Amino acid sequence: MLLASCHCGAVEIRVDDVLGDVTDCNCSICRRYGVLWAYFPPGKVEISAKLPTQTYAWGDRSLAFHRCGDCGCVTHWAGFAPEADRMGINARLLPLDVLGEARVRRLDGADTWKYIDE
Repeated sequence: MLLASCHCGAVEIRVDDVLGDVTDCNCSICRRYGVLWAYFPPGKVEISAKLPTQTYAWGDRSLAFHRCGDCGCVTHWAGFAPEADRMGINARLLPLDVLGEARVRRLDGADTWKYIDE
């Protein structure tokens, strides 16, 4: 079980899984957010928020990026399509000892959409 939270604690994320690789994407939004993404099936993720999260969608509007409405930390992204089989959790919200054990993969989301660390 993984437990993560935003800075103020208003958004908590529980994942019924272990942390594998995390992704450092250089696309225009991810590099600005400064996040590391951990991907999971939505059915394994439970998100509780004391306040509604704020969302941002851009481009083809297939994803919504969520952030805490109080402290502003980016918490996760989720697809709008009901059949979406994965979502991204901001792994930087995990405890440092948990995150420290993950392998960081570098994704060229700005151009090729391929991992560039192989």
